[in-house]
Amino acid sequence: MENIALIESFSEFKDDKFIDRVTLMAILEDVFRNALKKKFGSDDNFDIIINPDKGDLEIWRNRVVVEDGEVEEPNEQISLSEARKIEPDFEVGEDVSEEVKLIDLGRRAILALRQNLISKIHEHDNTTIYKQFKDLEGEIYTAEVHHIRHKAIILLDDEGNEIILPKDKQIPSDFFRKGDNVRGIIESVELKGNKPMIIMSRTSPTFLEQLFFQEIPEVFDGLITIKKAVRIPGEKAKVAVDSYDDRIDPVGACVGMKGSRIHGIVRELGNENIDVINWTNNPQLMVTRSLSPARVSTVKLNDENMTAQVYLKPEEVSKAIGRGGHNIRLAGQLTGYEIDVFREGVEEDVELTEFSDEIEAWIIEELKKIGLDTARSVLEQDVEDLVKRTDLEEETILDVVRILKAEFED
Repeated sequence: MENIALIESFSEFKDDKFIDRVTLMAILEDVFRNALKKKFGSDDNFDIIINPDKGDLEIWRNRVVVEDGEVEEPNEQISLSEARKIEPDFEVGEDVSEEVKLIDLGRRAILALRQNLISKIHEHDNTTIYKQFKDLEGEIYTAEVHHIRHKAIILLDDEGNEIILPKDKQIPSDFFRKGDNVRGIIESVELKGNKPMIIMSRTSPTFLEQLFFQEIPEVFDGLITIKKAVRIPGEKAKVAVDSYDDRIDPVGACVGMKGSRIHGIVRELGNENIDVINWTNNPQLMVTRSLSPARVSTVKLNDENMTAQVYLKPEEVSKAIGRGGHNIRLAGQLTGYEIDVFREGVEEDVELTEFSDEIEAWIIEELKKIGLDTARSVLEQDVEDLVKRTDLEEETILDVVRILKAEFED
């Protein structure tokens, strides 16, 4: 195999993979030196000259001339008679440089060399992609739907890089077809073997925060700070914002006139209901604000246990809890307090059906199957026992208990 035949592919790699010349030459030299080590035992006395643009390659072995019969290291020494076949005027002690042809390495070694080269190029390519996307973690990225699988959507960006959008990282209302452009954040990048696995997410609170950076100029400019964002993807989100400039209303700036500024974010997130709240370091006031749109009457905090008892007028309780308990759950995540809401002045028992706005009908029916049809009857039960006796998950039962507790004061 001629040098040019082997090296022709080097330029192809360079063009296809956009590898800079210095890096390409380093990879080529490394590959050839490995081949020389296998053939001669050492590569220390070899000079390799590569011109990948022209396809030129020269390998020179440097040896010291010794007297005939005194050669101890054939790779480093050459006998006087052999040296004089190269040039007749060589003398003992002089250095001899002799060109090594690729064919001298053997056909097998050349094929292995080429395979090693391909492997090294791909390894470099994968490392470059890994570093590129590792730097993009937490940033918004757009890619095109290439293939739809049961558990994930496979996306390709403009450079042909594969990005995975798992099912559990998609908003429940998401529906994409092949060729659609998808926006999300690069959530994680890992090397599986030598191949980078790039995971995109549309459910992460960070995606919501980054959308604020893109859509709200004051957030992008740093005039408004996002202190914390929590969300139930596709359902509801709460974002606490603050401004160090008293002239700026952070909530008003984020929402815009009649919601004009936040509308694009809501649409991107599948009509997710977004509450924007003024951040405060006062925990009592923060709990009150976090339960918006409900109007809170009284808040009692236990900072040691990080619990909050919130009292509201009966007509405000359903607003505080929200559909499916979403509002109170997000308020707890936003403030760090476990929040229990109580109706003011209510003592008697209440039928579960009266909570149909806050507890889904199938959950009420499941509790009725085991003879629990009032709020008190449920609250008197042990949560673990309810999990065993019903088809309800523990988290669902805890949400129900929290909603029902709003009826009664301890």
